[in-house]
Amino acid sequence: MKSGGNYKFFVHLFFICFTALFIIPFIYSISISLSSEEVLSSSGYPLFPSELDFTAYKIVFQNMDQIVRSYGVTIFTTFFGTFLSILVMSLCAYPLSRPDVKWRYFITFIIFFTMIFGGGLIPTYILITQYYGLGNSIWVYILPTLANAFHIIIFRTFFMGLPFSLIESAKLDGASEWKIFFKIILPLSTPVIATIGLFNLLARWNEWMTALIYIRDPELYTLQFLLQRILMEVEFLNNIARELPIDIGITTVPSETVRFAMAIISAGPMLFVFPFFQKYFAKGLTIGGVKG
Repeated sequence: MKSGGNYKFFVHLFFICFTALFIIPFIYSISISLSSEEVLSSSGYPLFPSELDFTAYKIVFQNMDQIVRSYGVTIFTTFFGTFLSILVMSLCAYPLSRPDVKWRYFITFIIFFTMIFGGGLIPTYILITQYYGLGNSIWVYILPTLANAFHIIIFRTFFMGLPFSLIESAKLDGASEWKIFFKIILPLSTPVIATIGLFNLLARWNEWMTALIYIRDPELYTLQFLLQRILMEVEFLNNIARELPIDIGITTVPSETVRFAMAIISAGPMLFVFPFFQKYFAKGLTIGGVKG
């Protein structure tokens, strides 16, 4: 009993220390964002701010209307895009998991082949802007990334683990293929849906490259791209202030605290989303990787 108690103590201690490795950097980020640039220069990065300073957040939220619009664009493209992606990829993977579907192995290979080779940035840009006509449109965030080959294979692997007798029984009862999929398959697939959904949410929420390449309208900027532009403008102003030979009244803007404030603003909402997926996340990963 005593050795077992010592074992649990060290296991708990290990996970407490391991958890602290993730929590402490986040506390540091919050503390730095609430500190002044002068404190960082003189005392370094504090674990807890000695004096609260909201200058960094005032700079970021200086154009509140633009921030709200960017939040709206990001929220819409993230959640609606994830919903459509889950629907499209699950509909694609379900037939490929059925043993009575012809050419399923060949189609699966074609999907897998797209993971090895890509079209390149320039052909992709020409395809999306000139042929699809999605340039400078909010749909450019959603439609070109609806399907991911790796996620389709994970869906297919999970569906293959479900008993085929459920489908046969439903067919004997007169259920259509659509009813089987939406009433039987999807309710049993909550773990893999939550797992792939979380992957999609994180990828879409952190997306900024699409806005850089395809978006010219400021009202369609995502939050991540807008925050990056704010940081670049802050650094640009600081470079001008440092390089001028005379003082003409341009003061330096706190760039370090602004950088951490933007990290908190951009990462904060996802911290509240993750607990809803945590229950199914590990199960979805393990079950989805059992069969090939």
